[in-house]
Amino acid sequence: MPDQLPPLFISYSHADSDFVDRLDADLRNQGWNPWVDRHGLVGGLRWRRELQEAVESAQILLIVLSPDAIASQNVQIEYDYALELGKLIVPVYYRQCNIPMELRAIQWIDFRHSYEQGLAALLQALQMHLDKAAPATALPNNATSASIVPPPPQEVGSKPEPRLEAEAPWNVPFARNPFFTGRAQLLERLHQLLNRSQRAALSQSLALSGLGGIGKTQTAIEYAYRYRDEYSAVFWVRAASLDTLVTDFVALARLLNLPGQDAQDQMLIVAAVKRWLEQHEGWLHILNNADDVTLLADFLPGEYQGHILLTTRTQATGRVATSSLSVEKMEMSESLQLLLHRAKLLAPDEPLDNAPRKLRTQARKLVEELDGLPLALDQAGAYIEETGCTLSEYLDLYQKHRLALLKRQSSVSVDHPESVASTWGLSFSKVEQANPAAAELLRLCTFLHPDAIPEEILTEGAGELGPVLGPDAADAFLLNEAIQVLRRYSLVKRDPEAKLLNLHRLVQVVLKENLDEATRKQWAERTVRAVNAAFPEVSFDTWARCERCLPHVQACAQLIDEYHLSFQEAARPLHQAGIYLRERGLYAQAEPLLQRSLAIREQVSGAEHTETASSLNDLAQVYVYEGKYEQAEPLYQRALTIREQVLGALDPQTAGTLNDLAVLYTYQGKYEQAEPLVQRALSIREQALAPTHPDVAESLNNLAWVYRYQGKYEQAEPLYQRALSIREQALGPKHPDVAQSLDNLAILYQAQGKYMQAEPLEQRALTIYEKVLGAEHPDTAIALLYLAQLYQFQSQNERAQSLYQRALTIFEHVLGPEHPRVAQCLHELARLYTVQGQYEQAEPLYQRALSIREQALGPEHPDTVKVRGDYTELLHTMQEKQPLTPQQEGEKVS
Repeated sequence: MPDQLPPLFISYSHADSDFVDRLDADLRNQGWNPWVDRHGLVGGLRWRRELQEAVESAQILLIVLSPDAIASQNVQIEYDYALELGKLIVPVYYRQCNIPMELRAIQWIDFRHSYEQGLAALLQALQMHLDKAAPATALPNNATSASIVPPPPQEVGSKPEPRLEAEAPWNVPFARNPFFTGRAQLLERLHQLLNRSQRAALSQSLALSGLGGIGKTQTAIEYAYRYRDEYSAVFWVRAASLDTLVTDFVALARLLNLPGQDAQDQMLIVAAVKRWLEQHEGWLHILNNADDVTLLADFLPGEYQGHILLTTRTQATGRVATSSLSVEKMEMSESLQLLLHRAKLLAPDEPLDNAPRKLRTQARKLVEELDGLPLALDQAGAYIEETGCTLSEYLDLYQKHRLALLKRQSSVSVDHPESVASTWGLSFSKVEQANPAAAELLRLCTFLHPDAIPEEILTEGAGELGPVLGPDAADAFLLNEAIQVLRRYSLVKRDPEAKLLNLHRLVQVVLKENLDEATRKQWAERTVRAVNAAFPEVSFDTWARCERCLPHVQACAQLIDEYHLSFQEAARPLHQAGIYLRERGLYAQAEPLLQRSLAIREQVSGAEHTETASSLNDLAQVYVYEGKYEQAEPLYQRALTIREQVLGALDPQTAGTLNDLAVLYTYQGKYEQAEPLVQRALSIREQALAPTHPDVAESLNNLAWVYRYQGKYEQAEPLYQRALSIREQALGPKHPDVAQSLDNLAILYQAQGKYMQAEPLEQRALTIYEKVLGAEHPDTAIALLYLAQLYQFQSQNERAQSLYQRALTIFEHVLGPEHPRVAQCLHELARLYTVQGQYEQAEPLYQRALSIREQALGPEHPDTVKVRGDYTELLHTMQEKQPLTPQQEGEKVS
């Protein structure tokens, strides 16, 4: 290599500075003296003249190929000038990009896969230039093909790479977030909306809206980096206030070197930037934190051919954005990845599956507490990294110091300098100033379940909500005004069709933790009273309303315990919700609500009050359905005593308890005790109510049920038929009580051997149960059980077995493995196996059924006796079928 090497000029984008610095150092070590622009995107004649002189003095132009270089006007100018002067062009392929057509004819040095190999190939090519003169626009033809590779072929149907003639300014003030996780569908949807068609993409504006801390800004940053190659320029403006808008537009004017950039009137500078936007195309203009969209009127171009992207907390953007995307909390898998990567418990590119199961379990618990809020997850991850604590330790701390952790700012996080609490603090203050009723509405929502808050809690409970919120909640116009203020900051979301509100659970945490104890108790009481006002009396027709209010009653149950609330309005929603859950077959959920309601009523109203009797009676019913017969009987007896003493022996409520106690005795096999009670209940109801009242039908049905168990089929049948007729007429053909009558009448026909009459009734009952109660309800399983029994009697064993197994699965799942209904199903399935000669399958089922019935019903219960008899018969049969040993055979002969 000669002593004096020809000068080099390296043309590159400053996004590739790290690579160029390394290349510059290595070339200097080999004796070369590259000229490298260290200034960046600046203006001025002196700098431009310096650059021009450097290109003129160089013999070789190294052009670093990357997406940023392809988009750079400076690189394009340098390339064109070097080509005009006849310089040797040596492309250095650094990062994957779409290469313009004029560069495809020139072979390049490939650095994409190995820097060392690329450097060796570059030095070899430069040495070849020294050894032999080369054409101005290409490397020598005899260059080593292994290191100087040809351009890749254009894919069929691929988009041609554009020749970007305009400057590609970039002023995004954030580095790409290395911990950015997920949001793939959101980014793809954003890209689709901004590029819906070639024509529409010329003038598209879109808003990313959502709660503070939900990830709007980070999503916009990622979008800018991910798709920057598609834009001629990318601008970032802070739109939180008029001052920041003006300041950043002035900075844009300087970035673009616009005439008048130093004008005294800054709005003239803003107008110059708007004109630039109107006169150029293909740009992306991001306005971050544009919470007050009214400020943007003077800053947006008129007709334009670019993309405007807003990030904003408001859900209503008017004409500012042609469309809007709501940024929601992260899904579980994305949340887990973000938390573990941010806490440095997983490597940046390491998949979630690589994390140990225990670590994922701990992370899941924390994610559930933080409800998928990216800012909270980042804060938690930063804390874990900084302190070296474990996930479980952080979770324990969070349970005790929620607000302190949500207020804490990380000492190392640059992507999220604000904490969760501080991010929302200003929003809360602005809501309070704008509309005090809106602030109180938010406080109310803080004490409810965060998801799907029915607006009827506000409207029907308005009288319980205090002097500020109450009047606004009672007035539809004023309520809309309050909700609008909250939507301006995405503190709540509204489903206008379903009339539901939603908010993030961490908003609840921050708001509640900032209230003093007295205020918390006041709002807890108001919440309970409002939910009580909205929760209807339970009937089949009100099930939908009950379901809407149910999560909020369960939230109230926690408030009642936490703040020791004891008043009638606290007991009632617990009681009604318990009845509703009982009717839906969710007995385990109903039981604690009814127990709590009973305790409150005993405390507030006294042990002898009729409200107390109602709680006793309904709790006893749940115990019956759960198979807890011994616990149910004393409650029924107490309820009956209260109702007879307070309401009288002929009151319909007294009849109700008589009827229910008779049902319990029937389950216990005490038919002689059950019959007079249900007859008395029927007599009271027929006298006090209309003969076609559904309660009359209930007693008719239950009396027939007692007769059927006693084998009095002729007495039972007309009662069943009359009950069915009343229920169909009073309740409609699809009511679950109609299905019960159909089911019972079918069972009676089955017992009489009238299978042809029984089957259509049972099928109809099953259809109603499945449609109205669902496939997993215990009543659905009962219908399956008796339909299977019917098929078994008709020797349709395969159909019977399938239905038995399905019913057994439901019973075990919903009622538990020790419930009498499980024993009944096991018994019937065992009998089926016995008939089929499958004795080994039948035996363990008999054993289990007998054990359950002995424990739940006692050894002398008719059902227990029946199982024991069938099991004993099976054992005898198995013994007879067992082949004799040779010794037994000899004894038999002798």
